[in-house]
Amino acid sequence: MELRKAGLIQDVLLLLEHTPVVTLGRNAKAANVLASAEQLEAREVKVFECDRGGDVTFHGPGQIVGYPIFDLRGFPPRQSNRKNLGAVDYVRRLEEVLTRTCADFGIAAERVPGLTGVWTIADEQRPQGKIAAIGVHISRGVTSHGFALNVSTDLSFFDLIIPCGITAKPVTSMEQQLGRRVSQEEVTNAICRNFGAVFQSQILWLESLDALLGEAVGVPMKVPEELRQLKGEEETFWA
Repeated sequence: MELRKAGLIQDVLLLLEHTPVVTLGRNAKAANVLASAEQLEAREVKVFECDRGGDVTFHGPGQIVGYPIFDLRGFPPRQSNRKNLGAVDYVRRLEEVLTRTCADFGIAAERVPGLTGVWTIADEQRPQGKIAAIGVHISRGVTSHGFALNVSTDLSFFDLIIPCGITAKPVTSMEQQLGRRVSQEEVTNAICRNFGAVFQSQILWLESLDALLGEAVGVPMKVPEELRQLKGEEETFWA
């Protein structure tokens, strides 16, 4: 984020998986963490406070977490009376990216008025569920934090908390909705394609910070040979 503010890098989208963590946003209520410290330790879940918006959420394996580090001053707004892309419109665009990604896999999803994130559409077999969470922070026009899309997440981790402080709607995943295994590579490819369409940007894959800071140009829309799985440390993709 500091590199972007200083103009040393261009806009970056980090895509990764976390080891199991519960994060508390600026508006988090301690009561929304249901598990005791002992229960969290037993499941090897760490707790972190952060400066994003929103309440309590969970990140872990099987989730694709996206951190856009964007300078919003570089994106034209949809309203003619604004000079730059505003925070609300930015969040709406993130929701659009995720809604389109779900649609690419045959999952009907939508926004819910008054709530942030992406939700499946209820049918005769399943209630409406939250499939993607969004929490952002913007400083001097540059964004951090972002979204978490549940692909094959172990949903029992969400029993440790009241996700985003919402009790009336369950959390779901792409695999739960489809009843089959979903390729992380395919979902990542869809996310990048939809980011490019919604934000009207070309996506270049880079696999290291050195490449980001160096002369490497990257390859448009090329999925790495294998999405890295976490083994003790976070590994990220730079797009």
